[in-house]
Amino acid sequence: MSRKRHTPEQIIRMLREAEVALSQGQSVGQVCRMLGVSEQSYCRWRKEYGGPRTDQAKRLKELEKENARLRKAVSDLTLDKLILKEVLEGNYSAPPAAGRASIISKPGWVSRNERLVWSLANIARPNAGHREAGMMKRH
Repeated sequence: MSRKRHTPEQIIRMLREAEVALSQGQSVGQVCRMLGVSEQSYCRWRKEYGGPRTDQAKRLKELEKENARLRKAVSDLTLDKLILKEVLEGNYSAPPAAGRASIISKPGWVSRNERLVWSLANIARPNAGHREAGMMKRH
């Protein structure tokens, strides 16, 4: 059976209807059947949306989304900062004219910074470059 998604406004409207029905003496089971939801959903909604008004619930959801977006931005910037700090601390020299492939193919020449950049690139693409992983190790 497919799951219905209810907006915060719909949930708050249903909770108000449930309060009216409960005050008239109906049981929680009867109210849930009337609303077409399970008792578990009703209890979860009452816990989450019981207090705030519609505009407050909508604003709460917007703030949660914005908070998640900002956390991701902070983690990306922190990662960039760590990479730049690592590059500045190490003996980083420019790769030969032949390009990056020659760096990876020379097992003793790969610097710590190159390995860091390579591993971070593979975190973003976990299945890419698995063949080169063996070439990155020092022999």
